[in-house]
Amino acid sequence: MCHHCVVESVKRRMLSRRDIFKVTAAGAAAAAVGTAAGASPALAAGTGQVEDMTHELHPAFPTYFGESQFATEEKFSFDKNGFNLSVITVNEHTGTHVDAPLHFSKDGQSVAEIPVANLVVPLAVVDIRAKASADPDAQVTPEDIKAWIASNGPLPDKCCVAMNSGWDKHAATDKFRNVGADKKMHFPGFHPEATKMLMEESSAVGMAVDTLSLDFGQSGDFATHYAWLPSNRWGVECIANLDKVPAKGATLVVGAPKHRGGSGGPARVFALV
Repeated sequence: MCHHCVVESVKRRMLSRRDIFKVTAAGAAAAAVGTAAGASPALAAGTGQVEDMTHELHPAFPTYFGESQFATEEKFSFDKNGFNLSVITVNEHTGTHVDAPLHFSKDGQSVAEIPVANLVVPLAVVDIRAKASADPDAQVTPEDIKAWIASNGPLPDKCCVAMNSGWDKHAATDKFRNVGADKKMHFPGFHPEATKMLMEESSAVGMAVDTLSLDFGQSGDFATHYAWLPSNRWGVECIANLDKVPAKGATLVVGAPKHRGGSGGPARVFALV
């Protein structure tokens, strides 16, 4: 179908629906009043609030390689065509995004193959903000995880363990990448020994960081990536707002994309608290 035909079809449908909207407006308004005082389905199930854990994605959002990895091109506009439509070009590992097992393995699960049950999981937040503020090369260590367990009890089954370094607050500045005089990036991540501990002593299925990488910035061997992802566990990088959720008790929902053969992709991530 030609573009002109599409535009005309959309306009006809919009016009034909106006009468329907007039008829149903009163009923819809009444329904809205009836439900406004009640909670959303998720909140009605016992959740007090929903926190957005996702950075807004735009062309200038910082990336691991330092180059823009996101672009939009307008194809139709409401003023000209009666509807909006843009084409998006994006690197899979841009903004708040998922690292699928396939990202660092030959035949691990693609992002489309991650079981959906593994994407709605308990959230355990390990807070290393104090040491990260003093040392940008700080890492989550086995001692940090042991301290979390001492304060909160065992890690929940099939949880996501998230590093809260406070680094998400630097997303709009050069400090997010934090390239030093040595030409290396300096930001926090998970130490390989902490990764090994989680794999051997917990049933965690996910790992999240508020930085650009599961490994700390100056890593040259990606030891955490190579240990964690090939075991068919996933990661989330550039998560936001971990300071708005408790150390234990929230449920993380990872809206991972589902494109065939994908090694990851931008995601809408939120927490039910």
